[in-house]
Amino acid sequence: MPVLSFRSTKVARPAIGTMLMLSVATLYACGGTESAPAGDAAAEAASMATLDSATLSAEAVKIAGLSIDTARTAPWRASVTVPGRLELDPNSLETIGSITEGRITHVTVRVGDRVSAGQALVMIHSHEIMDARSSLASGTARVSAMEAERDLAITAAARAKRLFDNKAMSRAELERADVAQRVALANYDQAVAERDRARALVEHLAGLGPLPAGADEHDVIIRTPIAGMVTSREAQPGTVVLPGTPLVTVGSPEKLQIEMHVPEQQAVGIQTGATVRYTLTEVPGEHFDAVVTRVAPTVDTLTRMVQIIATRRGKTVGRAETFVQADISGSGTTSALTVPAGAVQALEGDTVVFASEPRGEGLFIKAMPVRVGRRNAERVELLSGLPEGTAVVVRGAAIAKAELLKRRGAGGGE
Repeated sequence: MPVLSFRSTKVARPAIGTMLMLSVATLYACGGTESAPAGDAAAEAASMATLDSATLSAEAVKIAGLSIDTARTAPWRASVTVPGRLELDPNSLETIGSITEGRITHVTVRVGDRVSAGQALVMIHSHEIMDARSSLASGTARVSAMEAERDLAITAAARAKRLFDNKAMSRAELERADVAQRVALANYDQAVAERDRARALVEHLAGLGPLPAGADEHDVIIRTPIAGMVTSREAQPGTVVLPGTPLVTVGSPEKLQIEMHVPEQQAVGIQTGATVRYTLTEVPGEHFDAVVTRVAPTVDTLTRMVQIIATRRGKTVGRAETFVQADISGSGTTSALTVPAGAVQALEGDTVVFASEPRGEGLFIKAMPVRVGRRNAERVELLSGLPEGTAVVVRGAAIAKAELLKRRGAGGGE
């Protein structure tokens, strides 16, 4: 037993030493293996934090044309994007109809012609203008006759007054002279009224301007009361017309409105005064603002659409019957934290917003990952990732994104 015990001890010492050495080597190896990834991860995180931010000089900010806004809480406005078209404002249209019965002899304008107030549009041969001119001629002659009788009556009344004062005429004769004077004055006034009525009728039928080429005194001249552009022409030479028959429509090409049709479900919340932002098909890169002036009270029974009318703010750009793409903002609902739509960018699979902070004359920017919710044409709802009041890059956000992508590429290359 002792021999066995000694041998066991002698054999065990080298085994124990070997085991200790292996254990130390294993622990060292394990410690090295575990500490290396931790150090690399920390370095990578610091590198990524550096690559997600940049400081731009004042010159770079100016060249990039950056604009800054803030994340703010406000009532969320739902919006809908629909096509529309520019049309002439009906309030600016003047449908000019016939004022007499007769036959059209001349039409002096075509659709698209610009006209000035008082310009002749259509000439109609009518017996009414003949009768009116005849009445004017006889009325003018009657005024001349009544004027002479009036002057004679005034002179006779004055002479009778002098004779009565000199006891050479009776009171009855003086009174008869006074009555004759008053009758003559009344007849004169009546003659003037009849002449003026005949003259007004002639002016109504022929207008106050000169007769256009090709017209004669027997033509009724239809003139436009407003300046503008001829938008439609129903009058055709040789056609017999009655009073009220539409002849020409004139409107102002500068007074336009936007007509849109919105699905019944999406029209909920759109009210008069809502904001409309639209682009013209002929100028796709430029935006214009308008305001909703009318929401149809009924829904189209066939299309289930609601008609929306909007009027441009300021001077109208575009031509009638031009198509537009419009974004209509509805009324505000629950509050939400939002940023301008241009501030939200996609960066290598992440949705980010570039927070900004002044650094001297330059600007420090940092990509902040965010989670977004609802969107409309102007703003995006932020669900997380950015506190309220943070300054963010709006215009030029794509340039900031390109700068960070360049930095990441340079960092990855190292």
